[in-house]
Amino acid sequence: MELETALHRAPSDNALPFYIQPSLPNNGSASNILVSPLPRFTLPFDYLTNGADGCGGGGGGSSSSGSSCMEQLLIHCATALETHDSTSAQQILWVLNNIASPDGDSTQRLTSAFLRALITRAAQSGGAAPPCFLQHFPCRTESPTRRLSVIELAGFLDLTPWNRFGFSAANAAIAEAVESFSVVRIIDLSLSHCMQWPTLIDSLSNRPERAPFIRLQVFSGTISGNLPEIDMTYEELGIRLTNFARSRNVGLEFTLISVDGIPSLMKELQNQRLEIMNLRLDTMLEEALVVNCQMLLHYIPDETLDANSSSGFHLSSPVSACASSSLRFELLKEIRSMEPTIVTLVDEDADLTSTNLVARLKSAFNYLWIPFDAVETFLPRENKQRILYESDICHKIENIIAFEGERRIERLESKARWVQRMERASFRNIGFSEDTVAEMKSLLEEHAAGWGLKKEDDDLVLTWKGHNVVFATAWVPT
Repeated sequence: MELETALHRAPSDNALPFYIQPSLPNNGSASNILVSPLPRFTLPFDYLTNGADGCGGGGGGSSSSGSSCMEQLLIHCATALETHDSTSAQQILWVLNNIASPDGDSTQRLTSAFLRALITRAAQSGGAAPPCFLQHFPCRTESPTRRLSVIELAGFLDLTPWNRFGFSAANAAIAEAVESFSVVRIIDLSLSHCMQWPTLIDSLSNRPERAPFIRLQVFSGTISGNLPEIDMTYEELGIRLTNFARSRNVGLEFTLISVDGIPSLMKELQNQRLEIMNLRLDTMLEEALVVNCQMLLHYIPDETLDANSSSGFHLSSPVSACASSSLRFELLKEIRSMEPTIVTLVDEDADLTSTNLVARLKSAFNYLWIPFDAVETFLPRENKQRILYESDICHKIENIIAFEGERRIERLESKARWVQRMERASFRNIGFSEDTVAEMKSLLEEHAAGWGLKKEDDDLVLTWKGHNVVFATAWVPT
């Protein structure tokens, strides 16, 4: 009964843990920090204590009741922060810190990540928790900018099928779409450091006739995503990829296109469209155009365009009915104007676009339990790979919960919403062949038993214990 004990225990004057109460001088800065024992917990959470045996986890694996209990505490804490109820927020943070260990089971580790995110949010607001509050509520995280070798990154990606699923589904659809072409141009809109392409090159090299020549155009600097960095420059990566293709008797031209943010990306896509159109007019060459959108489009802001903004974009409120004013829609229209042979769109199947913190927290909690639960099934708690893998999820959660406006870049949308966007941009879903479905099932057999595959209309969806995780779609212009 860890939660019940935490809720009703009144620490003595010299007992730990402490909560931090800022004492603000006249200028409003939190320069004077008083450390005081936490007062008796008096919030109306009696309904939580009735069945709270599993709320604190305890090493026997996560439970649904424990997960629900943790979620409710996080929701109450977020509500307190949003209503500027500093006293209640501090009390709930203290309770969560006692029952959500970063070294515990998957539910505790998940909750610990959300706890840190809420503390970061509070620290930034200058309300419930000043910056020094963070050291009293540790969450085991590594630097989000750590760099891995190619081999280390491949091992990281192979821990779960979270990324490989999208790579494999997209590659299979691409290989079928470009089957009759001698030249294939790929515009790679992803953050995967080209880890997707060796498999496609290998596949194309096995053609009965001569393999196609590949023009691979990679955009770098588009966004800082959640995947670890690679310990080499993209120029070096391009050389290695070109050499690999040569070893498979495939010609490869690697082009790096550096961009600086979303406006720069849009401009470069316009330049690519003009180049492609001119090439089609000047030559009789039949060139397939592939646009690969792999886990990147959800970083494109989902708010409205503003002609008066210096950047051309204004982050105000998410677009609902008026898709024509959405940045994401404008990007899709630009891609559509290129007349691509195929567009592959792969992303995480969750909705994290709400401007309401509590709603966003609920959605994130009920989606991001999946990676914590998945690695719990095959990696011990002190395993370094697991700790690094979970640290990336911690940073993702922190961005979703702690930040707003331009700093909040993790803005996932559901598959249903992306399907609507693609259809409005005049694309038609072409689905996946039975051979691709069989290949994906074979891929999942290499991983834990909880992973599954299902078809939703024309799309493929990766699942964990029946819950949607990642979707893969393939499109052609209407």
